[in-house]
Amino acid sequence: MRGRLCIGTFLCLLVWHQVLSDVEVDQNVTLATTLEPQPVQEEVTDRPNEHTTALNILDSLLQHYDRRATPTNHLGKATVVDCKLYVRSLGSINPDTMDYQVDLYLRQHWFDPRLNHPQLNEPLDLNDPNLVKGIWKPEVYFPNAKDAEFQYVTVPNVLVRINPGGNILYMLRLKLKFSCMMELSKFPLDEQVCTMEIASFSKTTKELILQWKDESAVDISNEVKMPQFEIFKVIAAKCQETFHIGNYSCLLAELHLKRSLGFHMVQSYLPTILIVVISWVSFWMDVDSVAGRTTLGVTTLLTVSSKASDVQAEVPLVSYVKAIDIWMGACTGFIFAALLEFTFTNYLWRRGRRGHTSRHFNKENQLSKSIRTPSPPSFSENGGRGELGLHQVRRRPNGENEPADNECGEPNGNIQTEVISRGAGEFVRVLLRDEDLGREEFADRGRNSNTYHDMSDCILAINIDEWSRTVFPFMFFLFNVCYWTYYSHWNVH
Repeated sequence: MRGRLCIGTFLCLLVWHQVLSDVEVDQNVTLATTLEPQPVQEEVTDRPNEHTTALNILDSLLQHYDRRATPTNHLGKATVVDCKLYVRSLGSINPDTMDYQVDLYLRQHWFDPRLNHPQLNEPLDLNDPNLVKGIWKPEVYFPNAKDAEFQYVTVPNVLVRINPGGNILYMLRLKLKFSCMMELSKFPLDEQVCTMEIASFSKTTKELILQWKDESAVDISNEVKMPQFEIFKVIAAKCQETFHIGNYSCLLAELHLKRSLGFHMVQSYLPTILIVVISWVSFWMDVDSVAGRTTLGVTTLLTVSSKASDVQAEVPLVSYVKAIDIWMGACTGFIFAALLEFTFTNYLWRRGRRGHTSRHFNKENQLSKSIRTPSPPSFSENGGRGELGLHQVRRRPNGENEPADNECGEPNGNIQTEVISRGAGEFVRVLLRDEDLGREEFADRGRNSNTYHDMSDCILAINIDEWSRTVFPFMFFLFNVCYWTYYSHWNVH
């Protein structure tokens, strides 16, 4: 009984396994039939045929191609290469190292009859470095480049396009650092000319000639903005380098740059102009205001010197004088001249005051003796004064007279007077003018007195201050006219 049960169970399991196997086979056949697209298979088989055709054309072109020989070597003439530059970005010029960075595209065009194939109906692009190495390319370099970097992100930025007929385009992207030797004689009113040079490295003019493709061969992106300069002209020119082994063709791209004046006008010129004008305030201050005028002169002198030091820190040290040095030196000279003017006028003022003080004490003694010993008045022919005791007094605003102090008479509305003592009586004669009298009349009235020489020193000091109010602004204006005219029209190059 047990044996029959085991045999039945075995047969059931065998039948079930066979059924599952048949179902799995049917599913696999159905899935394979569903996933088998016949049109796609035909399209995939066509594409390799097109690619294979291009590769076959390239293989046939390069089968007997010698990349070491120039395209026109078999013709016995030089190969002409047309060049174009497209500047993508342009960095600011470093004044310390005198260089600038450029990100550019270099395009070179030439004719190679060896790459002309009758079955080539459309351009064939090669960007694989291994394929690019298989054809001849111009051996050019940048003579004035300090550093060069080929761009590899995200793929090597190089392209060779073979056009029907054998015309070749070779384009690559480079990041270069060019040298630019600047002439700073007119700084910050200067204009600089920075160049980019392209030259043949190993082929002489007998084998390779470089030339610009057209007049606009050097193109700069509209997005290029330099913080300190403005590009106002671009010139594409040809040149030739001569060495003892031969002549080599080269190309020259000149970038004419003009420095932006706005920054230096705000940071250098306008502040120094205001400092010079402030130094002239001392001409309207009293001659004997020693503390105020000295403080003003020294402060403005130190300020303009500090500003000159800040400007010098922004430019490299050179052996010649720059335009900004002339400006700062002139401003310092005007302020120093104003300080010297105060020193001279104050000296005249103090000299007149000392002489006036000594005569004041002498006349005080004579007046005291005359009062103690009365004598009849005697009159001389000029003025009827005779030998009289003299005493200087100053009239107070309320009309009373007071003895004059040790200051010079000053034409500011106060009236200097002489008190003529005759015995017990006194007669007062005006020596100095009131504010309604002219300076000539004022000087004439004091010329006949004993204090004329003392008063003339004081008057001269005041006159110098008044003259300086006009002379200093006029001279500074004249300097500005000469400065801006000269540096605006002088061309260093």
